[in-house]
Amino acid sequence: MNHDDLFAGTLPDASVPPAPPAPPAADLVDDDGQLALDLYAERAYLEYAMSVVKGRALPEVADGQKPVQRRILYAMRDMGLVHGAKPVKSARVVGEILGKYHPHGDSSAYEALVRMAQDFTLRYPLIDGQGNFGSRDGDGAAAMRYTEARLTPIAELLLGEIDMGTVDFVPNYDGAFEEPALLPARLPMMLLNGASGIAVGMATEIPPHNLKEVASAALALLADPDMSTAELMQHVPGPDFPGGGQIITAHDDILAAYEVGRGSVRVRAKWEVEKLARGQWRIIVSQLPPGSSAQKVLAEIEEATNPKLKSGKKALTQEQQNLKSLMLSLLDRVRDESDSEQPVRLVFEPKSSRQDPDEFINILLAQTSLEGNASMNLVMIGLDGRPAQKGLKAILAEWLSFRQHTITRRLNYRLGQVDKRIHILEGRMIAFIHIDEVIRVIRESDEPKPDLIKAFGLSEAQAEDILEIRLRQLARLEGFKLEKELADLRKERDNLRHLLSSEAALRGLMAEEIRSDAVKYGDARRSEIKVAERAVLTQTTADEPVTVILSQKGWIRARVGHNVDLSALSFKDGDGLHTVVETRTVWSLIVLDSRGRAYTIDPADVPTGRGDGVPVASLVELQDGAKPAQLLSAPDATRYVVAGSGGYGFIAKLGDMSGRVKAGKAFLTLDAGETVLAPVRIAANLDGLRLVAASDGGRALAFPAGELKELAKGRGLMLMSLATGEALTAIGLVAGDKALLATLSVRGKSADEKLALAEFDGKRGAKGKLLPKKWTVGAIRQPD
Repeated sequence: MNHDDLFAGTLPDASVPPAPPAPPAADLVDDDGQLALDLYAERAYLEYAMSVVKGRALPEVADGQKPVQRRILYAMRDMGLVHGAKPVKSARVVGEILGKYHPHGDSSAYEALVRMAQDFTLRYPLIDGQGNFGSRDGDGAAAMRYTEARLTPIAELLLGEIDMGTVDFVPNYDGAFEEPALLPARLPMMLLNGASGIAVGMATEIPPHNLKEVASAALALLADPDMSTAELMQHVPGPDFPGGGQIITAHDDILAAYEVGRGSVRVRAKWEVEKLARGQWRIIVSQLPPGSSAQKVLAEIEEATNPKLKSGKKALTQEQQNLKSLMLSLLDRVRDESDSEQPVRLVFEPKSSRQDPDEFINILLAQTSLEGNASMNLVMIGLDGRPAQKGLKAILAEWLSFRQHTITRRLNYRLGQVDKRIHILEGRMIAFIHIDEVIRVIRESDEPKPDLIKAFGLSEAQAEDILEIRLRQLARLEGFKLEKELADLRKERDNLRHLLSSEAALRGLMAEEIRSDAVKYGDARRSEIKVAERAVLTQTTADEPVTVILSQKGWIRARVGHNVDLSALSFKDGDGLHTVVETRTVWSLIVLDSRGRAYTIDPADVPTGRGDGVPVASLVELQDGAKPAQLLSAPDATRYVVAGSGGYGFIAKLGDMSGRVKAGKAFLTLDAGETVLAPVRIAANLDGLRLVAASDGGRALAFPAGELKELAKGRGLMLMSLATGEALTAIGLVAGDKALLATLSVRGKSADEKLALAEFDGKRGAKGKLLPKKWTVGAIRQPD
């Protein structure tokens, strides 16, 4: 199939595709002449839907414009409002558009005009607006009676060739005027400025791209039509938004979106750390992702630091309180210093210069629209007049076909003009050579036109031209100009015929024009592409010291700070102190129940009032028959030796005990009747350390701690061999030759006893040796 066949019968109607065929009359009207309501409604809705899809919401792949945008550009060009002309009131432009081409409301036309003039909305604005055309903070434009408009230089890419026979014109809504069905776009405007629209049953969200990159990709595809999308992405690595920002989405994810025409990219604000005097610093945000604004970011921070009560609630939720506390502990103040020279300048000052700037900005990115998703839904009307979702390669390929067809029409149009001019000049040359005879024929003839045609073999057009020219145009000097113009035109005609007869030459001209336009209108990329992880709020509360107290009956409470005076604590009748843990609000709080299951509590959820606290069971879902046994809190990487009274144990990280569900997670495997011993924290590494274990049978064993195994959960290895009915009561890590035992004598007297370990050394899993006295060991520590 040749190129002309490809476009035959399709291109002229691309922007105004035919309506769906009407159902046969028999399907709509029954034998009694009644109209079937369901069929009529179906047809009417379908016609309405197609009208919205093709007449309002979706752009054309050929020129990237919706009908209203196309009409605005053509009307302004028709009014002479090209770049360099004096701008006129927008109301006058809107009136011209509505009166001639767009019979809809003035607000829709003006809103489209405003959008085409906003440099923060379009990557390459097509209208040069004078006055208040809105702001990126969501401020609306002034009324159209106040603003003025004219076209920008880059609008020539769409309108420059419109009078060269490149596109078809169709009657306007009342047939009084004609409007272009398409604009002869010299570059893929569909990709350059993108589009956004919602139709019936479909929508489009096409991000903008960089002109130089798109032109480079078009040139590459023109040279090699078999290029893959991955190869095209070497030229177009991703969208390029008007406001800049940093695209952090991985290459493979962008490739997948370009392949199928649907996906999204993650964009975050561009920021830098500004150093101040005396070690102080602050964060400066200079670029924002699409859909964000300085006003929106400030409103989000205000909502986080001064939250409103949720509907139906009498108090702030714990999540709101935590976020408020976190933001207030990090952020001292925020200012919007944006102005005409710096469209975006947000200043964030931290509470303390000792904070990590990366952690500081990560929290802001996670909690505000400083980072967000930009959708990609590449739906448009193709050259076949049908709406479809297209990938990057398909868009460029269709535009190249449209451009080739456009250039072909332009060359044919110019060739016709050149042939016509050559024909006229050839007649003038005949008149110049036979000037005396021509004058005589004209002087003596009553009807000079047919006599000239007969005498010199002229055409009607040539004879008409000779009769209308002035005699001075046949002077000797004019003859030389005539010969030169004729020679130039004949040379141009040969070149045009060569271009039209050679597809290689035609493609060469396409490439040259694309390259020239890229140099003339191209600019540098604004949106940096730098792959990074999505900002996630891992710290949900302010980092503060806190002391958590667990009672024997399972009640839990907290006190702000460390070194709490335990003597001032009071408990319910029959209750007492079980465990005290000094921790921080950003560390996980782990509860091990009496059956070895681990539960995670956020320290910020533990009440800090002066009361008795709340039952642990109100914060987590304890399994049936289980009670809180041990309480731990530290950074997730902290390691512990955990063991059960059955004599088995292992090393585990605190993070292995942590979970997200309130029902907890299985951690330490215990047999029936066994209990969880107090875990022993490993300060650094195990080099030179002994694990000392003691049983209620009055025996103890010491062995190198390096023989322990690290596990995420389970039963572990045997620490000490126990007799039937015997139980392990305590474990401890010590360095050196002695251990300090917290003992209880048979008479119930408690004391700290030092134990020389030399005679208790053995292998892991051995029975150990009897202690000097019948002690019950409750804890084993390192001597001071």
